[in-house]
Amino acid sequence: MSDCRTMLTKEELVARAEKPAEESMKLHPYYRGKIEVVPKCCIRNIDDFAIWYTPGVAAPCKAIHKDPQQVYEMCSKGNMVAVVSDGSRVLGLGDIGPAAGLPVMEGKAILFKYLGGVDAFPLCINADTAEDIIDFVLRIQPTFGGINLEDIEKPKCFEVLDTLREKAEIPVWHDDQQGTAAVTLAGLINAAKIVGKPMDKLKIGMLGVGASNQRIAIMLAKAGVDPSLCYMADSVGLLYKGRPDLKDDRWKAHLADITNGEKRQGGPEVAFDGADVMIALSKPGPTTVKPAWIRSMAKDAIVFVCANPVPEIWPWEAKEAGARIVATGRSDFPNQVNNSLGFPGIFRGTLDVMATTITDEMCIEAARALATLAEEDGMHEERLLPTMDDWKVFPREAVAVGQKAIEQGVAQRKLTPTEAYEIAETTICRARSEMDMRQKEGFIKLP
Repeated sequence: MSDCRTMLTKEELVARAEKPAEESMKLHPYYRGKIEVVPKCCIRNIDDFAIWYTPGVAAPCKAIHKDPQQVYEMCSKGNMVAVVSDGSRVLGLGDIGPAAGLPVMEGKAILFKYLGGVDAFPLCINADTAEDIIDFVLRIQPTFGGINLEDIEKPKCFEVLDTLREKAEIPVWHDDQQGTAAVTLAGLINAAKIVGKPMDKLKIGMLGVGASNQRIAIMLAKAGVDPSLCYMADSVGLLYKGRPDLKDDRWKAHLADITNGEKRQGGPEVAFDGADVMIALSKPGPTTVKPAWIRSMAKDAIVFVCANPVPEIWPWEAKEAGARIVATGRSDFPNQVNNSLGFPGIFRGTLDVMATTITDEMCIEAARALATLAEEDGMHEERLLPTMDDWKVFPREAVAVGQKAIEQGVAQRKLTPTEAYEIAETTICRARSEMDMRQKEGFIKLP
């Protein structure tokens, strides 16, 4: 980013940041959507339909009826994930509804496929309550091997995830919670190494107490961060034990009990006084985070401003205010801390060992794999994590996740690390090769 600042004015940097939205409005109607369904079985001639459909298909149907686990051998279920959303909190856009959220869910599906080799399908639904979403997901389990919950408002999202993790027979996770937490943890592990501060001594201010930061706080604690040194601020102010308005919010009340050991009170700026780290997942900026808040932080401040589509403060402004390391959720800035580095590999590993759930510990192992790979490849202040174009990320994560699932006893299929890597690598390379071939042959026209 330092090079960019010397070459471009602030106006030019802002204009460049707005460019993806302009291109998106051109290319979405050009393709009229981003996904389609294509067969993966051979069709040598018309006679093959007697195998894939009637009368031949009756044989696998009877086999599955006799042994339900055969559905994973006979059908696509074992690699199929549903991306489920009610559109009630899409990116930083709020409650725009399921139809308006569909472009995001289609985008999620192509990331699943290209990065993780996972066949994902968007299901944007009309759902008024948490119970509606829970009932829908439980009813579609026969078709899918996993569920990715996406862009569901709080506190609805907490109830949906907690209930489905208890009741569903297939793994269910909420990417805005577990996915964001895993990648944030990975980035923080390496940022702390660069500035030479131990994880268990980090003083962390957190702006926003929504789905992402709530799960981040919990996962950081499980990974060795001292929760009493975390200070979380919502729109009212800092969370602290006994805050009167939290009695009806059990999730925030729990966090208030375990964080803010000093029992600080006040506005959000108080969370960052002397803090080593800022983790902001709140209202999109670029004026949500004030430069003065960063100036009040400790030396070698680490600033993660990850609201979408615009970070809470522009990275160059955070640097000018004294931050040493700045990360955002965007791929067009250095240090992208975004779910796209997590969910494809995490689901790949989950599906390959047929795990029945995705635990926080599985996500922590994925975070450690991400951090380790970046360190091996030469991390520095503007490269905390690998980027999406480093395909090694996703099989490495898959192995870490699968092995932890086996260790925790939630995997139905045992694989050695070597076997797990070979399966993940083959599946992901196939997906990428198919995409490259279809573009080369003109089945996907380039704009």
